[in-house]
Amino acid sequence: MKVGFVGWRGMVGSVLLNRMAQENDFKNFESKFFSTSQPGTTFKKEINFIGDKTLHDAFDVESLSDCDAVLTCQGSSYTSTIYAKLRNSGWSGFWIDAAKTLRMNDDSVLVLDPVNQKIIDQALNRGIKKFIGSNCTVSCLLMAVGALFKEGLVEWLSSNTYQAASGGGASHMQELLKQMGSIYDSVESDLNNTTNTILEIDKKVLSQQNKFTRDEVSCFGVPLAGNLIPWIDADMGNGTSLEEWKGHAETNKILGNNYLDKLNSIPVDFSCVRIGTMRCHSQSLVVKLKKDISISQIEDLISNFNEWVQVVPNSKEETIKKLTPVSVAGTLDIGIGRLRKLSFGSNYLGAFTIGDQLLWGAAEPLRRILKYLS
Repeated sequence: MKVGFVGWRGMVGSVLLNRMAQENDFKNFESKFFSTSQPGTTFKKEINFIGDKTLHDAFDVESLSDCDAVLTCQGSSYTSTIYAKLRNSGWSGFWIDAAKTLRMNDDSVLVLDPVNQKIIDQALNRGIKKFIGSNCTVSCLLMAVGALFKEGLVEWLSSNTYQAASGGGASHMQELLKQMGSIYDSVESDLNNTTNTILEIDKKVLSQQNKFTRDEVSCFGVPLAGNLIPWIDADMGNGTSLEEWKGHAETNKILGNNYLDKLNSIPVDFSCVRIGTMRCHSQSLVVKLKKDISISQIEDLISNFNEWVQVVPNSKEETIKKLTPVSVAGTLDIGIGRLRKLSFGSNYLGAFTIGDQLLWGAAEPLRRILKYLS
């Protein structure tokens, strides 16, 4: 099997290649690396793989069609430009994609194998060749509470999401760090002067935030450092953002439900907030259960659903140690805690979950479907 890689230099692509190298995946197939900007140059990452080190033109349909599978993390624009041309050339290989462009196509499968392996297998039996990574927040959600959906316990779910800067890309992370540095520089001398009150310092911080130029907030539109932004992605025109729409649509598609069918889909509502952390998306959940079951039963179901979900005891000490971006970033762990019944009634469950969205939310499902296909 020959696999073409596109978009491997970016943030998700880099995480993907590192994970593949860690798991020694490259031994399973011949690799062919493509570039949108530097074809003809040499692949310089220190990764052992089968294949030549010349970078090929990512827009060359003939060169792409030489591959049995193409895995791209290049983004929506690239997919929109090349996918139809490649299929129209007669290519019948596997297309594996991190971008959102093809997610909701009828002949696409959203891959999250610990949750929907059966759906993946059914699609392969039908000859489906298009496997797409789902929304990062949705993937992390289902890794955490997929057991409740599998057991048919969820009547509806509401999630308040707290999403890291990296969800927007590398440039968004850099913008956040520059803003942090700028704010610190504006008050550094005051922090070392014990005569200044914290309210005086806070006033200077706010002044600096309001002074940021258009270039300094080019990614988010407003400051993110010391701030939050209660809107992510495009405006759907009905009071909902595109990121929030994905919560219902993609959750149901992963589970094999038609999200447009109100009778047979599960209502999932997101309220999405960008916060000033580097990595990891967190979610505060309210779940209405179809029946009253105990917290211990819920913990058992969740704990046994997959090997990566970690149930955190509902105590202050355990929560602040294990349910934060600092504790989870860079790991495959999906933490879930604050599990408790809510005052609405015994069928209402509260929870808090967190995961590194660059791993289970992006790179890891793509790595795993490629390994499965090869």
